[in-house]
Amino acid sequence: MGVTRTAVVTGGGSGIGKAVAERLRADGHQVAILDLAPKEGEKFAYRADVTDRAAVDAAVADIRNELGPIGILVNAAGLDGFKRFATMSFEEWQRVIDVNLHGIFHCTQAVLADMTQVGWGRVVNISSSSAHSGQPFMAHYVAAKSAVNGLTKALALELGPSGITVNAVPPGFIDTPMLRGAEERRLLGGTIDEHIQRTPVRRVGRPEDIAAACAFLAAEEAGYITGQILGVNGGRNT
Repeated sequence: MGVTRTAVVTGGGSGIGKAVAERLRADGHQVAILDLAPKEGEKFAYRADVTDRAAVDAAVADIRNELGPIGILVNAAGLDGFKRFATMSFEEWQRVIDVNLHGIFHCTQAVLADMTQVGWGRVVNISSSSAHSGQPFMAHYVAAKSAVNGLTKALALELGPSGITVNAVPPGFIDTPMLRGAEERRLLGGTIDEHIQRTPVRRVGRPEDIAAACAFLAAEEAGYITGQILGVNGGRNT
């Protein structure tokens, strides 16, 4: 068992974020989640919109007071969207980018002082395999997630001398409520079962697959890994 750290997982109330939070707890860390709608009674769950800097700062201050300085941040909060680009409003474009990109800006800035002060930190950003392959009717989402990969590389260079690593995990085809909703709306270009047949490992991904990658990148042993984009996609993007 490594050193116990205080970890913050955004979007930790469901899907990938929830799996990451559970894995980090299992690894012995103190884990707080930020979510728009955390479950009632959940331990160390804080309600915050990642696009609202004042709310993020207030939640981080509460976490710091309750659990101590933050050493691990997993930016998993996300918002998808499906809209033909020609008819997409700027407001629709802006909202998806606000959550997926600007939310990472706010949350990462909010915890940096803790990491810099002790000379140790781990930031893991959840991007998307669509940043490699593209995805029709998701121009705003793909643009935001591509920017997350670029931000990850820039911050890795900037923050490395302070003992902080920054990496990204772009999930592939992962079985989450977001994916199931897209299937119901017939937005996947086929069913989940059809996509499984096009996936080399012949299964849909699980949130726990992403959580395992995040846990590795957050560990002491991953201290020489930074600025990397670790795809977890069953071989769909190589």
